[in-house]
Amino acid sequence: MSIRVLLADDQAMVRGGLRLILEDQPDITVVAEAADGVEAVALARQLRPDVCLLDVRMPRLDGIEVTRALAGPNVPDPLRVVVVTTFDLDEYVYGALHSGAVGFVLKDAGPVMLVEAVRAANAGDALISPSVTLRLLRRMAAGGAPATRGPSRPLSERETTVARAIARGRTNQEIAAELFISLSTVKSHVSGIQAKLGVRNRVEVAAWAWENRIVGTP
Repeated sequence: MSIRVLLADDQAMVRGGLRLILEDQPDITVVAEAADGVEAVALARQLRPDVCLLDVRMPRLDGIEVTRALAGPNVPDPLRVVVVTTFDLDEYVYGALHSGAVGFVLKDAGPVMLVEAVRAANAGDALISPSVTLRLLRRMAAGGAPATRGPSRPLSERETTVARAIARGRTNQEIAAELFISLSTVKSHVSGIQAKLGVRNRVEVAAWAWENRIVGTP
């Protein structure tokens, strides 16, 4: 089955470039394009694509507001959103993270990263551009962001290790290789961590890890 993608960007040339990159893949189909945030929300709710690829800055509703509408905490059946940002707009990425986005890609990250982010989101995983992760970590460490609520039950040592790896942008496959455990074991740990933290996805796990300083300063 092909991965159905909605593209939302206010620049037609950008949308065209993204479409060419994605539809060059045999397992990805672009089912709709939106030129602004309001159109993106309407099309996404109508078509229910597998992945919504959103620009941060768009007319009428920006990418963070669209993410919140499609994947926010109060959305009963959230869609999978990947936010596209630029190197200098990390504050928008951080806002989108708390609004339910499951991936972040820099516009200059290249076609491979874009395709991998779409596939990861469709698989229920997440992909965050490493430089975005590092910049957010540094900014939070320097800014002294307050810690969020603690887990309902303490994380085990292995769960803490997995949460730390998630916060550094590692995929499930990479975590399995680093810890010499199976992919199914990683997924089980991720599910346990999410349950203890009361969050819905691994990106929110990463946010908790950053805010509670379990990652350390990169």
